[in-house]
Amino acid sequence: MQQLLHKAKEGDRRALARLISLVENESDGYQELLKSMPVNNQVPVIGVTGPPGAGKSTLISALLKKLTEENPDVKIAVLAVDPSSPFTRGALLGDRLRMNEHFNNPNIYIRSLATRGALGGLSARSIEVTDVLKASGFDYILIETVGVGQSEIDIVTLADITIVVLVPEAGDEIQTIKSGIMEIADIFVVNKSDREGANIMLKNLFTTLHERPLAATPVEVVKTVASTGEGITELLHAIHNQQQYSTLKKHLLLAQQAYRLIQHYRMKDVNEEVLKEVLISKSKEKDFNIYSFVQQYVK
Repeated sequence: MQQLLHKAKEGDRRALARLISLVENESDGYQELLKSMPVNNQVPVIGVTGPPGAGKSTLISALLKKLTEENPDVKIAVLAVDPSSPFTRGALLGDRLRMNEHFNNPNIYIRSLATRGALGGLSARSIEVTDVLKASGFDYILIETVGVGQSEIDIVTLADITIVVLVPEAGDEIQTIKSGIMEIADIFVVNKSDREGANIMLKNLFTTLHERPLAATPVEVVKTVASTGEGITELLHAIHNQQQYSTLKKHLLLAQQAYRLIQHYRMKDVNEEVLKEVLISKSKEKDFNIYSFVQQYVK
């Protein structure tokens, strides 16, 4: 695996793809690789989340275009978390078509990850795969979440900067969704802002921000039309502004990531189906007590 990592650092995309698959599938030796891997925590991780249809993939494609125009040598990785196929548990790749103009750029790496049943909008192995990318010489890592609505807030545990993408049609719904996804944004993007209702959306956003508790860092609002590139320069400016504050979040992110990893490893030997069968059998016993039953799994 170390040889694969060395090749990935040199720009070998096949080696990188193989490395990510090994980590994603928890193949033999992946933990040793992760423990010995030199992770560059200075690489900015930018999360893009929001409801389905908001234009997340199109927005990321526009960002890629703008970043590569400004610096043709910039190296960018995109992790796009997709729903899982019910048959193969692999990622459904429909949204990747919106980034097809970048597929032949050797400095851009686009990878889809399946959720595999994980909630919160991310893949179960998102933390580890992101660290593999950090160790592979990229200048930016963009993560697009699956797009499941206001419960999709896990991105805040992974990204230095979180962008929440909304559309004008959601303008009247801001007050009803702000308790979930609305609380995690560093930058709000009102995409498709050439549509009717964009100004109402902006007004409601600013009202919501005014009602929120005072944040340690300012939250920015940007209007875009990602399909034409309108507002992308302003969005990049907002991202650069947020980068000066992102270092304040890194120790909190590490604590949250450590908690997620510990939770995963402690639960790794617990199979829900087996647990269900054992529980059905045990529950028939006269003196069955669920708390005593659970204790055998948490010791």
